[in-house]
Amino acid sequence: MYTQLEQRGMADPPVNVSTLREMKEKGEPIACLTAYDASFAALIDNAGIDLVLVGDSLGMVIQGHDTTVPVTVADIIYHTKIVSRGLRRAFLVADMPFMSYSDPAQALQNAVQMMQEGGAMMIKLEGGEGQIDIVGQLARHDIPVCAHIGLRPQSVHKIGGFRVQGREPEQARQMIDTAKRLQDAGADIVLLECVPNEVGAAVRNKLHVPVIGIGAGPHVDGQILVLYDILDITQGKTPKFVRSFMAGNDSPLAAVQDYVRSVKSHSYPQPEHCFS
Repeated sequence: MYTQLEQRGMADPPVNVSTLREMKEKGEPIACLTAYDASFAALIDNAGIDLVLVGDSLGMVIQGHDTTVPVTVADIIYHTKIVSRGLRRAFLVADMPFMSYSDPAQALQNAVQMMQEGGAMMIKLEGGEGQIDIVGQLARHDIPVCAHIGLRPQSVHKIGGFRVQGREPEQARQMIDTAKRLQDAGADIVLLECVPNEVGAAVRNKLHVPVIGIGAGPHVDGQILVLYDILDITQGKTPKFVRSFMAGNDSPLAAVQDYVRSVKSHSYPQPEHCFS
């Protein structure tokens, strides 16, 4: 009946928010990947992934769209639900899609649905200054939150493409300040995408919550990539920060295990995967 209590005695108990914060405090890198179905979820869970994100990236890698904008709350709930069935240890985070959190009331309603119906343990939203009140609203209702700053794919049409953020000193300063304000509003994790190494390091050092990077350099608390990218499934050009882990490995499981080892040993990312 009391599954959470029983799991505490496991040799390798499930990851939770406290686990992630302890990993930051100990300096143990957090290995994260996306997943969109039960089979891949089970595979990456068995490989030792700490955190799994059902990202709205599914709009591009699963649905074939050019951006993440068409993804709906129903899409995220469906994929989160099936991913949850493949996990035993990893912490499960679900993305809030485009325009699903335009005000605190809407954000709360959709977050509750994603947790109750989808089984998400944390909600991720692309957050800037405009999302501080929303993060606070969710946190006040004990909903774990991952705030996403830097490059925000849902804003791709506004910013003019998938571009590195934070290269100008003032933009970098604002990003660091926004990250701190999101943390203070209640964010439990900050995800930082496509920024120079020094910005990643500055944000990481400013916050007491874990900072997960994707194209944010080697000095953050953890790394996340799209599963299809590291397994060399994605066709065409991939972002600079992507490394295919199928090279030299004979199975997807071995590739993901290699990714976990590389993140934990700080051998990924290398300079060629980073921005200056």
